[in-house]
Amino acid sequence: MEEEEELFSTRRQRQRRPRDRQRGRRRFFRRRKTCVFCEEKVSHIDYKKADSLRSFLLTDRGKIRPRRQTGTCAKHQRQLSLAVKRARHLAMLPFVVKAKPGQTR
Repeated sequence: MEEEEELFSTRRQRQRRPRDRQRGRRRFFRRRKTCVFCEEKVSHIDYKKADSLRSFLLTDRGKIRPRRQTGTCAKHQRQLSLAVKRARHLAMLPFVVKAKPGQTR
């Protein structure tokens, strides 16, 4: 009877442990991305600075990159999207990225 209780308690302890520890791995913690514009204390994102806006358009179709990829805060992401749209309208930035040779679509 006591052996059964011991066996049951060790099983419970094993189940409570995180799976990563069972395998001998440690969890990887990614450093949180910070907003580039907040670090530089930018109050307004200017649509005329097309070179700085270009780094936020590096998708295969020319889409604006999301917050989770760039690390911008919500406030600056809204300003960034508005600035990119204005720059596109004035032909400072492309609406669609040209396809590279060998790519379809």
